[in-house]
Amino acid sequence: MPTDCISYQKSGYFTKLIVDYLEEKPELKSLYNRFPKLENFKNQIEEKAQNYSWENRKVLVTALENQYQSFEISEATKTNISLLADSKTFTITTGHQLNLFTGPLYFLYKIVSTINLCTTLKEEYPQYNFIPVYWMATEDHDFEEINYFQFKNSKIKWTLDSHGPVGRLSTKGLKDVFDVFSNALGIGTNANHLKELFKNSYLKHDNLADATRFLANQLFGDKGLVILDGDDVSLKRLFIPFAKEELINQTSFQKVTETNSLLKKDYEIQVNPREINLFYIEDNFRERIVFEDNLFKINNTKLTFSKEEILALLENNPEKFSPNVIMRPLYEEVILPNLCYIGGGGELSYWLQLKSNFEANKITFPILLLRNSVLLVTEKQTHKADKLHLSWSDLFNNQQELFNNKTQEFSKFNIDFTEQKEHLKQQFEKLTAIANQTDKSFIGAVNAQQTKQIKGLENLEKRLLKAEKRVYAEKLERIIELQNELFPNQGLQERKLNFSEFYLESNDTLIEKLLQRLNPLESNFIIITI
Repeated sequence: MPTDCISYQKSGYFTKLIVDYLEEKPELKSLYNRFPKLENFKNQIEEKAQNYSWENRKVLVTALENQYQSFEISEATKTNISLLADSKTFTITTGHQLNLFTGPLYFLYKIVSTINLCTTLKEEYPQYNFIPVYWMATEDHDFEEINYFQFKNSKIKWTLDSHGPVGRLSTKGLKDVFDVFSNALGIGTNANHLKELFKNSYLKHDNLADATRFLANQLFGDKGLVILDGDDVSLKRLFIPFAKEELINQTSFQKVTETNSLLKKDYEIQVNPREINLFYIEDNFRERIVFEDNLFKINNTKLTFSKEEILALLENNPEKFSPNVIMRPLYEEVILPNLCYIGGGGELSYWLQLKSNFEANKITFPILLLRNSVLLVTEKQTHKADKLHLSWSDLFNNQQELFNNKTQEFSKFNIDFTEQKEHLKQQFEKLTAIANQTDKSFIGAVNAQQTKQIKGLENLEKRLLKAEKRVYAEKLERIIELQNELFPNQGLQERKLNFSEFYLESNDTLIEKLLQRLNPLESNFIIITI
């Protein structure tokens, strides 16, 4: 079995911004509060304790108790909800869309990272309580992003015309999806368990938020996971002052725009702010609030409000206001006693744009932690890698580079003509020196000849490499076949495949293995054999 590990920085799957963040480049220091190291949580706890009120705790606990009212929950989760009333209790939070049947694998990795960090923090700071929270993105309206999951090279898809917040969507119509999935699963104990899990989640709950809560609770409830729905009128009331600031002063637009102007010199910008970063929501639509002609207008509707009218609406019906990607992080940190947000590279990229807006709103900016990434492999695939003398570094490599590198490694000849090209360059440097001392018009001819001969060597190199690829075609084909199995469409497995495919092989040991192996404070891809 290959024993090497791959750092996130060297994996080739993260942007320059995330790589520089992981390497703690000083030029990014102003964009985050504290780097995710165990010792840095002490000051984060102290700061958040000063910046989170007892009143907010009471509202949060009551909201969670109401949200869980019709659910059977574990003693661990029940205890954790009660503990949130204690001023020595803090949360570690991850968020995710309501993807059908959890969507891609990294849904599991986010939550396991969150649970495991809470365990680590409790060991280090036993005087405090740390609660893992999964924030359901119930107010998102991008249905096309969540209405499917991949299973054995097929897309299991829910077809529906949807424009409103996805958490409020009726689960009617998912019986057809269940039938397709059930047929694809086939027979067997593990297949039957997955069928029951899908059926009990989606066919026995009326809306997508409740279905997702049930599913996540089935998978992680015994670990004390607390699942929070931000589409809640009592929680929105806590956010009224911040939504008012957004409507009147457009603070987030100003602050994030300033940050973006600094970031864009060296990095790609993940999100751009709107002048008002709030939506207006009803059951069937979620539309931007825009300010035009001295009126607040709801985009793509005939709804308009004066300043006084929209502020009255906010005061009386805060549930009609929904934060977008710029404001949602602020909303989360207002209503939670949160220390750390755990997310993927894309999420952390936009969080790094937001610190100045948090400062303007006087809300503590959380520690930002990149979630764990995992490559799941079967015993058979591990044996294949061994037999082909492949390291994990090899398999993470760009496919063309892997192909070329292995061809050179297998070849009996040295296909790298770097030494010969260097020798040629030295010879031509001498010729150029002679030309400089005799006839300078000769320099052009010398340069042309150098280019021609170097090009000739490069062509010979390519032809020899091509010939050797034919010699080792069968072995190289097995290597590429294995890489394609582990990196579908030459992308990360965790972003493509659903957990159900692996559950069939490993039963419920999959989640236990993740809980045993994932260390959220380590920045390495974890290879797990199932």
